[in-house]
Amino acid sequence: MEHITLLLGIVIITALVFDFTNGFHDTANAMATTISTGALKPKTAVAMSAVLNLVGAFMSVEVAKTISKGLVNEEGIQPEVIFAALVGAILWNLVTWLVGLPSSSSHALMGGLIGAAVASAGMGAVNGSVVLTKVLIPAIAAPLVAGLAALLAAKVTYKLGDKVGEKTSAKGYRAGQIASAGLVSLAHGTNDAQKTMGIITLALVAGNALPAGANPPVWVIVSAGLAIAMGTYLGGWRIIRTMGKGLTDLQPQQGFAAQTSAASVILASSSLGFSLSTTHACSGAVMGAGLGRKGGVVRWSTATRMFIAWGLTLPAAALVAAGAELVMRTGDIGIAGVTVFLVASCFAIWVISRRQVVDHNNVNEVEPAGAAEPEPGVVTTAMAAVTVPPTTAAAAAAAAATVADDDLRATIPAATTTPAAPAAAV
Repeated sequence: MEHITLLLGIVIITALVFDFTNGFHDTANAMATTISTGALKPKTAVAMSAVLNLVGAFMSVEVAKTISKGLVNEEGIQPEVIFAALVGAILWNLVTWLVGLPSSSSHALMGGLIGAAVASAGMGAVNGSVVLTKVLIPAIAAPLVAGLAALLAAKVTYKLGDKVGEKTSAKGYRAGQIASAGLVSLAHGTNDAQKTMGIITLALVAGNALPAGANPPVWVIVSAGLAIAMGTYLGGWRIIRTMGKGLTDLQPQQGFAAQTSAASVILASSSLGFSLSTTHACSGAVMGAGLGRKGGVVRWSTATRMFIAWGLTLPAAALVAAGAELVMRTGDIGIAGVTVFLVASCFAIWVISRRQVVDHNNVNEVEPAGAAEPEPGVVTTAMAAVTVPPTTAAAAAAAAATVADDDLRATIPAATTTPAAPAAAV
């Protein structure tokens, strides 16, 4: 193994932590529709996805090369810069996971890397042409292409199923969903696992542990594949709920169409070395498939929140990473401070997430428990505070009646609302 310094070791561990968050953040890309339609049980689905993510990590290194050699100039990049980039990417992943929004882990990583590199060495440290052609253009094209393909595929599946009974057709497409979900998981491994391979390789080059232009060593490929597989098995249940139930209601035919279309787009981009957001591709495919069924709808309020998160991913991760890089310029104290900040922030987000637990038991619930009734507005709350309810006495009597014997339940409430006999006589 290459000579690893303490700082370089911290950067590598942080990169693997990011890879782990990438795994559970993006599990929804492969398995949300399979879980929501009942084709697979939740725990079975994430286990299958984890294994195939690991296999996919060994299939190609083209995307890793884009990260390690093309996005930023290797000269002048220090391990501190990469550490700062990972801080921005991890925090954005966790914040969007907390609120259940399927944002791009890839763009969080690239935004963090761009922000830290610019803060360290100026705009010249970033290869603008690579950012445009292999990051920004695919970010826009991926959801559109995958969405259109899924829309057409869903229409074709329903057309072909017209001559077959609905139950028979649904059963067949559930089997197809399992196969297509496996393909998406495999594609995810070929694309997203390699981003961590690329960032670790870049760190090794920056720390003079590898020569410039080197490919990812075998141990980097293995560790990155294992980290994303373990994260995938954990399951990002909050985002799975949003993708599976929050955007649209999918039938097995639509789930099959969405996953097949997304997998095709992801595999094509991986072979070309495009650092594609699998989240963008899969989300676009889900929306396209949702519109591919007659009467199907997309919940545009949820989609709008998701689009906003997509637009904020690059700049938000870049700003956090740039700030972290500036703090670390103070030396060891700055590095320690950023490390403590990252650990404390991760712990705080985890504690907040425990207030409303989402797991494999309730992942298919459309609304979290207790969220069915909207919060009252300011005006409504103020009016309720100054208005005396006209039936206070009757309500109190009715409440007291609930503890009475069963035989008296029908008579006591009536008595509370009927004038007493002596009063009537007077």
